[in-house]
Amino acid sequence: MRNSSHYPSMDPAMKMAELSIEKERLQDILNFLRKSHRYYRDVMVPNLAAGLERLVEPCNEQQRQTLWKFFTDYKQELLNHFSYEENVAFPYIEAMLDNERSGLFSMGEYEQNHSNVQEKLEDLKNLIVKYRPAECREEDVNQVLYCLYALEMDLEKHTFIEDDVLIPAATRLEERVAVSKETEKLSAREKEILVSVAQGKLNKEIADEHNISINTVITHRKNITRKIGIKTVAGLTVYALLNNLIDMNAIE
Repeated sequence: MRNSSHYPSMDPAMKMAELSIEKERLQDILNFLRKSHRYYRDVMVPNLAAGLERLVEPCNEQQRQTLWKFFTDYKQELLNHFSYEENVAFPYIEAMLDNERSGLFSMGEYEQNHSNVQEKLEDLKNLIVKYRPAECREEDVNQVLYCLYALEMDLEKHTFIEDDVLIPAATRLEERVAVSKETEKLSAREKEILVSVAQGKLNKEIADEHNISINTVITHRKNITRKIGIKTVAGLTVYALLNNLIDMNAIE
């Protein structure tokens, strides 16, 4: 039989520190994504628009209007995507950083509605590379393609950060917040019993402290476990710490 001392002991302080670090990392990611949005809106998209305007200048009216409409539709789609993230998804994640969660939104909804803003950009690039009007000047074509490739590469990295870093981390946070909200289902007496258990007190000590019977203490402990799904004293201690029901200094 393997010696139990080979297993690392549960360290509540370490778990709280890891949670704090992950929250800080999530806020840094959100700040970076917001700055990226501003750079796209204020620099990259206007540069592309100016280049495209020069590109279509020698074309006939129909060609100009067709290419310009395709671009403006894409631009609006991109801006709508940024607005959705900045006004709905990001505030939701930041609320969870403060241990709050709205029932009107979820990370699953964000992931499902996370549009691919690169498809139309790829189409615009192909239209200009393969099907541009012969009247277009080569230097204007090169300038627009430079802007398109730069925006495409940047958006690929941007999308990777959202899909592979932000969404998984925020989903984990969402799960933790959902668990922490379970504490609201505990009665005031159950929270008192939970704190006593976390302090390492035995059932008789808890009964004497709260002037109740041992059987009542056992019933409260069963109800606590049923409600929050945690059985061990170590697990209950971590739960109490994570939900600010007890301070580290109160643990023996």
